[in-house]
Amino acid sequence: MNQSAVLIFCLIILTLSGTQGIPLFRTSRCVCIKISDQPVNLKSLEKLEVIPASQSCPQVEIIATMKKNGEKRCLNTKSKAVKNILKSISKERSKRSP
Repeated sequence: MNQSAVLIFCLIILTLSGTQGIPLFRTSRCVCIKISDQPVNLKSLEKLEVIPASQSCPQVEIIATMKKNGEKRCLNTKSKAVKNILKSISKERSKRSP
């Protein structure tokens, strides 16, 4: 048997055996590093992003972008004030949709 036939045979065996990969990173990759407890005025909000929990980050993250300076703040999801903001925004959306 020549060398090229042996090489092809080995490649076929390796391909058919199937290998299973493992994730390289096992650490969480959350967007929010520091969570702000400062109160946020609804009128000063430009944008509010809600990032659901995922495999890369086990917690829900809420990022507020301010109108005045474009500052982004990570809000405490357990805060009563933040829960009230989310309720008021969902009420506004429900009023807008027919």
